Amino acid sequence: MFKSNNQHTQQSLFASTNWMNPKIKEKLLNSWAPYFYENVFSKIDEEPFSALYGTTGNPNFPINIMLSLEYIKHMKGYSDTELLDHFYFDYLVNYAVGMRTLGEINLSERTLYYFRERVYQYCLENPLQEDLIFGQFMNLLEEFKNLSNIKFEEQRTDTTMFMSNIKKSGRMSLAYDVLKKAVKVISKENLTDTLSKVLEPKFKTDALYLAKDDAWDSKLEELLNLCNEAYGILLQDKQLAISDEARIIKRFIEEQSTFDAENKKVIPKKKTDLKSSSLQSAYDEDATFRIKGKTKQSGYVLEISETCGKENDFQLITDYVVAPNIISDVELLEARLEKIHTETGCTDMYVDGGFHSETVHNKANENGINIHLTNMSGTEPKKKIAVSAYEIDEETNLILKCPNKITPLRASVKSGQTIAHFPIEACESCEFKDTCQSKKQKKQCVVRINLKAIETNRERSKMKSARKENTSMRAAIEGSISGLKRTGLSKLKVRGKNKCSIASGLIVTAQNIKRMIKYLQGGYVSKKVEMPTKGLVCPI
Repeated sequence: MFKSNNQHTQQSLFASTNWMNPKIKEKLLNSWAPYFYENVFSKIDEEPFSALYGTTGNPNFPINIMLSLEYIKHMKGYSDTELLDHFYFDYLVNYAVGMRTLGEINLSERTLYYFRERVYQYCLENPLQEDLIFGQFMNLLEEFKNLSNIKFEEQRTDTTMFMSNIKKSGRMSLAYDVLKKAVKVISKENLTDTLSKVLEPKFKTDALYLAKDDAWDSKLEELLNLCNEAYGILLQDKQLAISDEARIIKRFIEEQSTFDAENKKVIPKKKTDLKSSSLQSAYDEDATFRIKGKTKQSGYVLEISETCGKENDFQLITDYVVAPNIISDVELLEARLEKIHTETGCTDMYVDGGFHSETVHNKANENGINIHLTNMSGTEPKKKIAVSAYEIDEETNLILKCPNKITPLRASVKSGQTIAHFPIEACESCEFKDTCQSKKQKKQCVVRINLKAIETNRERSKMKSARKENTSMRAAIEGSISGLKRTGLSKLKVRGKNKCSIASGLIVTAQNIKRMIKYLQGGYVSKKVEMPTKGLVCPI
């Protein structure tokens, strides 16, 4: 049964602060705990979590305590065991979660796990509903905004790849994991002689560690055919046929092999034929593979946005989203722009070249957001003279003059191109004729320029003129991502997209909490506006 926790609002006669030495009490009140209690714990909205519990039975363990402990865990880098020890014996942690006497409430490790499981199941069963953890993130963000007067109009965005709790494995290791997982659920009486040996330690050693390079293909083929054999046995049982193991092994066989009808066996596909969306782990079906720059990784991608106004004393993360890492930066930003604008009032977004796309710019314009690029992907054309050399009307996109300042005989825009006709004699004697975009026809020379090329050129021009400013506004987000990775994001201890989203949300929220507490404790130097001195007369 759901019950909100309001007991912390009532003063206790037995509170430890009642008999504390004044100097010790002063240190307590200047620590992080009172700021956390007042601005995080007391602001947690427990009501959305009522959906996790029924209307009868024993009341739930206080939601605001469990959620606060999750934030503290990621703020301090505690393990679950360390977190519970601090909850039992650390008065600062007790004070932060509304308790004034050590040992006042007992919390078992299992209760914490059950809470996480309930949140996960809710997100899994209600994909169209707002993520409970994201809802608390936005709730606290609004509170922090009111406390600090942070300006949200200017923001920056970046992405980073991370791993879930899976190992980096090759095809052989993955095949063994999938096979072993399937064999474990098959009863002993249904196992064939070959499949019964899969669970023996010697089988793994021979398959993965003693196989020579020239026997690698045959070993992989052997494992794939054993997978196919195990899948056939799973299908014979109605319950096992719809199990997770059956679904995973079927997917693995389809992605990794083709069926040889003549010899009635499966044959491994070439490595180059495997898709990046193929199964990366027998224990995490959502993880995907991506090469980004020089980094190769199986897992997910996190996109974050944060404020970057120069007048802000510190910056807050304003949005986050987790997706399989094969989702491009462009797709992620395009999907989030409307929410970022609606929820935070963003008007200017600073990004790198990986986010450059016509669809992103269109979506940004629809929501009143200006996109500022620090660079652009791709290279500028060099064989032909640059589009910028032509004088093109900003509104109509008509070519007004060529690089040699010749006015066209006529100009028009159609079929996604701007077209201009020039006299042949002018083009024949032009110094730019070898690099010009024009093509000679019977009576005239014609220049055709794609409108997208014109728009790209304008974006490059804007970017170059403001590159230093844009770079300085965006660069610090790398530090935010580094901070998230140092507090556990590099490799999460959970698997699956939903669990990774929940864990990432807690880490991101904890980052904002740390920044807010540091600000309230006076840890940031206020950015005061310097008054001009020129022309001022010194009073006598």
